[in-house]
Amino acid sequence: MPPRPQRRSLAVYILCFICICTGLLLPRAASADDLLQVYNAAREHDADLQSARALLRSAQPRAAQADALLRPSVNATGSSTRATINQSSSGSDLADGGGSARTTTSSLNLTLRQPLFNLAASTDVAKAKNALEVARTEFEITEQEFIVRVAQAYFDVLSAQDILAATRSSKVSLAGQLASATRNYGVGTAIITDVRDSQARYDLVLAQEVSAENDLRVRQLLLDRLVGRRNVAPNPLAVPVVLPPIVPGDASAWVDAATVHPGIRRARLALQAAELDSRRAKSAHLPTIDAVGAVGRNRVAASGSVAPGTFVAGTTRNSSVGIELNLPLFAGYSTQNRIRETLSLEDKAQFDLQATRNSVADAVQRAYFDLQSGQSQVRALEVAEASGTLSLEGTQLGYRAGVRLNLDVLNAQVLVFQTRRDLAKARYDVLMGSLKLRLASGQLSPDDVSAMNRLLAR
Repeated sequence: MPPRPQRRSLAVYILCFICICTGLLLPRAASADDLLQVYNAAREHDADLQSARALLRSAQPRAAQADALLRPSVNATGSSTRATINQSSSGSDLADGGGSARTTTSSLNLTLRQPLFNLAASTDVAKAKNALEVARTEFEITEQEFIVRVAQAYFDVLSAQDILAATRSSKVSLAGQLASATRNYGVGTAIITDVRDSQARYDLVLAQEVSAENDLRVRQLLLDRLVGRRNVAPNPLAVPVVLPPIVPGDASAWVDAATVHPGIRRARLALQAAELDSRRAKSAHLPTIDAVGAVGRNRVAASGSVAPGTFVAGTTRNSSVGIELNLPLFAGYSTQNRIRETLSLEDKAQFDLQATRNSVADAVQRAYFDLQSGQSQVRALEVAEASGTLSLEGTQLGYRAGVRLNLDVLNAQVLVFQTRRDLAKARYDVLMGSLKLRLASGQLSPDDVSAMNRLLAR
């Protein structure tokens, strides 16, 4: 018989010993980061959330600018003009037959205007406040989506770690089976097909390990970038794993609670803005009334001589108070067409609000049933893992007794480790599903992060 399988068996034993020793000697993380710590760190670092927060801060002074439309305005104007007057002797009483003079005219005026009735300006103020509420609602949406983004990155790393650990455990188990098949082949109690089947499964798990390592590296980079520091170490789930129940346990209750969804509020605010646009368009037919007051001073200084009465030098003061009425009469049918346009846009906003309500209700129901299905899948996989483990142990006993084949053992091993990987992923999907359900209903908050954090190991 060829000696190659024996050399391969020795190499497999050495590789398994190195993997086990390496796992034992690797330094553990000095301290792990729980989900709440990662969330708080990411809130202060994430550029997208910081950008949304800065946009919200800008909305307040932008809305305050509209208040000036109903407040008094004061304007000061001033001028200084120099002129030269040349006068001929014809018709003059000047002894020298003519004259010239230079004059300097200075004026300073102060005007105060206070709107008394201006429906367009009042509507613009209401629209500015509406826009501020829209900005707050949009930031609330961004913040809720940010919670899901942080939790997804956090659990993606944990899921990748579990997959890598399961793959390495599968590699060790398959290496042992390969060594057993090689040994039995060496003593003549097994056929070469057993060795080749074991080798093929072992080579496949090596490729899967490389893929799992790369996947973990990529997901770790995403989490580190989100938090703003390197080597973030997520806490694993507490053992035994206890998944949160769905409360309330009725899809219609979640749909009813979704009336507070910020997306619905944003659509409702859009409808209010459309109604304000219609009111402003109609206000173009109405007059505006302002109270106007003005004070001023004019001073004329002169040098030279011209005929008497040509100008009067000196200082004059003036003041006035009055009411100014501006009544639009005809604007080429622009106002009527604008009113028709805004009424159509108001209808559109009403339909958009109803579409948003329907969309939110559909998203809530879909998230609820996905979560419900995920919980059922976790329970089924937990049973499958237990039964698969028992089946593997029985198959291994049968193989050692000579009543089961090497291929049976390989299939049982692959099935068990595949079930464990699926179970770990399904658990994380359920945790994310509970957050996504609250996101779909518009109720997600930092308190949910704290609740999720209590499921992690301490």
